[in-house]
Amino acid sequence: MNEKTIMIDVDEKGRATVTLNRPAMHNAFDDSLIALLTDELKRLDRDSNIRVVVLAAKGKNFSAGADLNWMKRMAGYSLEENLEDAKKLAHLMKTLNGLSKPVIAAVQGAAFGGGVGLVACCDIVIASTRASFSLSEVKLGLIPSVISPYVADAIGSRAARRYFLTGERFSAEEAYRLGLVNEVVEEDELNSAVEKICHILLQNGPEAIGEAKKLIASVSRGNIDENMINRTAHWIAEVRASHEGREGLSAFLEKRKPNWIRG
Repeated sequence: MNEKTIMIDVDEKGRATVTLNRPAMHNAFDDSLIALLTDELKRLDRDSNIRVVVLAAKGKNFSAGADLNWMKRMAGYSLEENLEDAKKLAHLMKTLNGLSKPVIAAVQGAAFGGGVGLVACCDIVIASTRASFSLSEVKLGLIPSVISPYVADAIGSRAARRYFLTGERFSAEEAYRLGLVNEVVEEDELNSAVEKICHILLQNGPEAIGEAKKLIASVSRGNIDENMINRTAHWIAEVRASHEGREGLSAFLEKRKPNWIRG
């Protein structure tokens, strides 16, 4: 792992903090950071000891999106090279969005372009009052294409019509109103707010959390028809019959902590 661009810290409770570490570049990403971050997220997802992932960043800003030097190189790419490059970023977003572990974003400053995409792919987003956001691609004659499914899902198509087209900067409070951010806190309270959410998540069944994430993806884009009703009924029946489901119910009835709570 290249600790110059990404730092990984894992504590005894199973919390993995993934920190973007390019503060001088406002944590902008290029093809190498995209590949590294994708690989690290996959590794953490495979690790059964990891229960929660926190995505954070060093410095004043969360992520400025694409690195300028990377963009200069892309300007000379052929269509085929551009397509291959775009697929790698799309794969990063898909990986982050589809992680089986809960992912919390801690946003302390500006998140622009692809940085907004990273935020939108996280399950829970805590932002400081100093945070700001911009889908600034149109200012460069581009579009927020590979991040658009996640951002539009977070803020809705109506807000996407405005912010995809204007590229204007909006505040943490506006991001909260739109649904991109779950909670806004003072900057010196950001770490404690993230810690509080981590503590809550660690009380819950890790397998159940993974199934709940898949459940949300399944039902949020489908019609409430007989097929969905049957599918969700089978889903909960299977979870109830699982080892974790039986352990959780037994612990509740026996008034003890379930075995997934450490300490």
